[in-house]
Amino acid sequence: MKFSPYTDLALEIAELVSKQTPFDGVEMLTEKPKLDNTTITVVKITNENGIKQMNKPKGSYITLESSYIKENEINAHQELIAILSKHIKSLCPQNLNTVLVIGLGNIYVTPDSLGPKVIEKILVTRHIKETVPNDIANKVLSVSALAPGVMGMTGIETFEVVKGVTDRVKPDLVIAIDALAARKVSRVNSTIQLSDTGVAPGAGVGNKRKEISNKTLGVPVIAIGVPTVVDAATLANDTIENLVNALLNSSNKNSSFYKMLQSMQQEDKYNLIKEVLDPYSENMFVTPKEVDAVIENLVNIISNSINIAIHPGINLDDINKYKF
Repeated sequence: MKFSPYTDLALEIAELVSKQTPFDGVEMLTEKPKLDNTTITVVKITNENGIKQMNKPKGSYITLESSYIKENEINAHQELIAILSKHIKSLCPQNLNTVLVIGLGNIYVTPDSLGPKVIEKILVTRHIKETVPNDIANKVLSVSALAPGVMGMTGIETFEVVKGVTDRVKPDLVIAIDALAARKVSRVNSTIQLSDTGVAPGAGVGNKRKEISNKTLGVPVIAIGVPTVVDAATLANDTIENLVNALLNSSNKNSSFYKMLQSMQQEDKYNLIKEVLDPYSENMFVTPKEVDAVIENLVNIISNSINIAIHPGINLDDINKYKF
């Protein structure tokens, strides 16, 4: 079994793949915005070889990393909204008139509540498009939003709900927001991933359902995901690895103990940790204790970014004026 820590971030998979195999079919570009402690990384999967190496669909994956997401810095959040809205807009098809925004997840489970909470702050206009004031009539698209819930609560596959609504509303674009899982603890709640490849609901907690994508819905799909959890086995493995490295640095290089530590393979350590965590190793995930506050920051950043990206002529002041 090949060592493959659980992650939904294309950036983290690309980082691992680039160290293990020839990096063909995958392009990776990093940008540094003016905002400090913030990075944009674009990963593009361009051919079948890239699909095989990354185990992800062909397309673009844009990752925004910023320490300010976790902090209550209003000015920094406004800059993040400007950055994120620009990249969302870059993935939108031209001649956009109708948009359906889907908030995936369980609103009663904090790390999984991002999608439904974002939906509450989307500027929906489909029901009033013909009656909005003249001063904003040309500034807004026809936008509808839905939080379909989870199958454990509704008994209905999320895809079935989304497909049914899509067939009825006939949007030019679907935007789906969901919680993800990260490989690195440092990226939990401080990273936002955009992609034009769709999303598999439940991916963040290892419970994948039928994907929501252009292929399954028949319309372009932009997926917006945030890693709110980390796989417990991966977290424990990193801790053990740091301990082993510390012991290696302090041990006699000629001792049998040193040789034993040095011979341990990363895969062996990871599988050992999973055995120790049994029977929960396949579905145990960890989230920081301040997740409640950070989710609220993420909700504001993502919802405002979507509103600005899809409504022409609308800015943050307009959103605060018309959205309560």
